Amino acid sequence: MSIIDLSPVGDASAWRADDVLADRGWELSLDAEQRADLVAALRACQARGLQLAAIGPDEFPLPSMTELLATISAELQRGRGFALLHGFPVEGHGLDEIELMYWGMCRHLGMGLTQNSDATLIHYVTEGRLRPNQGTRGVGVARESTLHVDLTDCVSLLCVRQAPDDPPSWLASSTAIFNEMLESRPDLLDALIEGFEWDRLGEHGPGESPTSGYRVPVFSVHDGVVSCRYNRYWMAAAQRRNDTHNTPAQREALDLFDRLAARDRLEFAFNPGDVQFANNYVVLHGRAAHEPIEDEDRVRLLMRIWIDFPEARPMVDEAIVRYGVVRHGNLGWTADQVVAGTVGATRERRADGATR
Repeated sequence: MSIIDLSPVGDASAWRADDVLADRGWELSLDAEQRADLVAALRACQARGLQLAAIGPDEFPLPSMTELLATISAELQRGRGFALLHGFPVEGHGLDEIELMYWGMCRHLGMGLTQNSDATLIHYVTEGRLRPNQGTRGVGVARESTLHVDLTDCVSLLCVRQAPDDPPSWLASSTAIFNEMLESRPDLLDALIEGFEWDRLGEHGPGESPTSGYRVPVFSVHDGVVSCRYNRYWMAAAQRRNDTHNTPAQREALDLFDRLAARDRLEFAFNPGDVQFANNYVVLHGRAAHEPIEDEDRVRLLMRIWIDFPEARPMVDEAIVRYGVVRHGNLGWTADQVVAGTVGATRERRADGATR
């Protein structure tokens, strides 16, 4: 795509920290009635013996949260691309109950997908004993998590227990990065639009390649809509596996992307009962490092849900941009497929290896 065909993103997703700190419409809180509705829906599911994967919005009614959930959905898909919700009921509930309430709430926003080699729909982000089998991914470790996207339309994190030194969480607008590069270094955008192979970090299935095998654009630009796919660790891992190296232009573009993300990031506390949501196409997420904890009762413990929205946004190639980094091995199966028992089936792929 020629640079002359590109236009800056003019919607609310292109923000800087100062912008969203001045208008905190993205920050919401549950009231007593809404928390009671979550617990009531939980008890109803328990009474029916429903398994998590079988719970959809109809099985988990939240009448007092209709407007709030609509606000979150609109913010994610047509607004700034993220939301922070306070007051989720974690105190006094076991992890199994928290899972059901968290899942039931998120199912009002979209479809949950499996996230790791264990094919689980709720992933524990922790360095403790609940850490799932996840190939060579470093999810939950104490070191800094640099700004990146996860593999589905939306990522949600629920803080059950924070590390004792309270590491702040970070969010940054990838569309604001696109705008900055378009204005200051348009010559570097070609490298990001062309994209990079992604490694599958040991979580590919039998007969699947260990990398994507095709380039996934960092910036997909289609019908005036910019979508981002950025995780430098996964891209660098593919280069190490293939024994390839970035060109000077690619390296400069990636370094500038990282600097802009860090410069304009939003930093905020993430406390027990907080839930964050981020649209992976327009918002990056990460967090500061924290001190390692060996005490299992004090170790940092988050739950994560990957969500696909009911409708896809315009993108140059949905098979690559939307699904090309997630549909391999036990990753990227929907809850409906889990219920149907099709997890692990052979996925139909195109000649270039992308999921159809």
